[in-house]
Amino acid sequence: MARRRAEPSILLGPILYFRGEQRDRWWLSALFVLDGEVEPDDLRVDGVTLPVPPRHLTVWRRRHVWRFDFAVPRGMRDTDVAYGFPDGPRWTVVVPGRHSFPRMAILYGSGMTGAKNGAEASDGGAPPPSTASSAAPPRALWPDLLAGHTSDRYHLLIQAGGQVDGDAVVAAAPQAASLLGDASRRLGPPLPGVAEELMSAGFDRMLQGWSGAAAAAVLASIPSVMMWDGSDLGRLLAGAWAGREDGDAASRSLRPLLAATRRQAQLFQTGSVAESPPDCLWGAACGTLAQGFVMGEAGLLALDLWTDRNARRILSERDWSLLPDWLDHFAGCRHLILVSGAPLLLPAAALDRLGAMLPASLRRRLGRGAGDRWTAPGRHAEWERMLRTFADFSRRTGCRITVASRGLSGAAGRGVLRGGGLEMWQLYSPRFAASPTAAARPGWHMRLAEPLATRPDHPLPAHRFEMPPFADGGRRLLHGPGWIACSFDGKGQLHARWRLPADAGRYVQAI
Repeated sequence: MARRRAEPSILLGPILYFRGEQRDRWWLSALFVLDGEVEPDDLRVDGVTLPVPPRHLTVWRRRHVWRFDFAVPRGMRDTDVAYGFPDGPRWTVVVPGRHSFPRMAILYGSGMTGAKNGAEASDGGAPPPSTASSAAPPRALWPDLLAGHTSDRYHLLIQAGGQVDGDAVVAAAPQAASLLGDASRRLGPPLPGVAEELMSAGFDRMLQGWSGAAAAAVLASIPSVMMWDGSDLGRLLAGAWAGREDGDAASRSLRPLLAATRRQAQLFQTGSVAESPPDCLWGAACGTLAQGFVMGEAGLLALDLWTDRNARRILSERDWSLLPDWLDHFAGCRHLILVSGAPLLLPAAALDRLGAMLPASLRRRLGRGAGDRWTAPGRHAEWERMLRTFADFSRRTGCRITVASRGLSGAAGRGVLRGGGLEMWQLYSPRFAASPTAAARPGWHMRLAEPLATRPDHPLPAHRFEMPPFADGGRRLLHGPGWIACSFDGKGQLHARWRLPADAGRYVQAI
């Protein structure tokens, strides 16, 4: 009697990734992490004639990572497409029709659930309760998003950063934590095995964060586009990397840690390895994780703002040299969404004025996250260069640009820059993971941000930036966890709605 083939043990997956639109096909990838060396069966996909073979990406401590790449034919209207293994589990994804307009959920911080009792949130959230026993850990809204997907039927899941809690990863890697915890910032040479330790901690964290039932269901049914940011690195590594100079001792010490974190981010957040990047990873030509997509008359550009960052810049000159070519891909689009972990547009002048008036202790605490701002000291010229580059492209082509980023001190909302024939909107996404008390007791960062949102700013000559109030309730900033639901219409307009499960208000913006 023939021996029955051993069944692989699935540790994680499938994680769906969007790879782009090509004529009448919707390109996707599905990633699995399996325990042991058993190769998975071919994947069967509705509408795809041939079985999809697995591709081995890498192995980490007997955990093998496999990927399936496939293109689904598109009908005239949206189609529920099932995929899975013969005699095994199956999942369903909504593939847009040829005449459909993209619908997406934009979120930030889906992996930021690792706060410890008594620890203050890294981005100025609500302080913990006075007793450790009453402290509730942050909770990601995967069940709520899954319910929202049932009604909204999202085509894409745009994750703008914080897919893994970098602080928790560093805390689980004692050698890295010790190296980065040197208050003098005189970093010594990295210890043997420190990068491997950090990679292992990150790998374990991703398995833990994405293996819950609701998270797994969402990630298996909505194709993701993800971009890492400072939260994925953790405060210690992000702060040290952002404050370095090229070629100095700190750079040499930090590079193995950054490389390990970046490798883990590329594996899980783009479903690829450096040796074989997908076509949508436009930044592969310059060693970054920047991604670009054209979907009919809508475009999506996710910039890598960390690989080449230092104290004086966010992008390298090689990045800058390629940016015009990347933008040319969107010349025929009516609307481009720019994904940037840190907001490109914010009341920076008001923040700077506030910082000058605060006591030294509060100014230091407020400044801990300033290195992540586009307008941080030393980078203002680059911020202006970026803003003018996108503004010139928008004026030249008529393509409207909307920026999607994390919240302003954790609060959601929107702002608009007008001037010189330009109108550019900035969408601030709420946190996707937060404690139940976050909305009721916003942190001091949020309370300080409230008055700043009421004052217009003039970041460039003849340009005005403001944060208008929402019609429902008159608030400019929204507190509490959630995400932004976005859809396009036949005129190229973007319709955004802030979905806050704990808030019954209707907060919308047509752009």
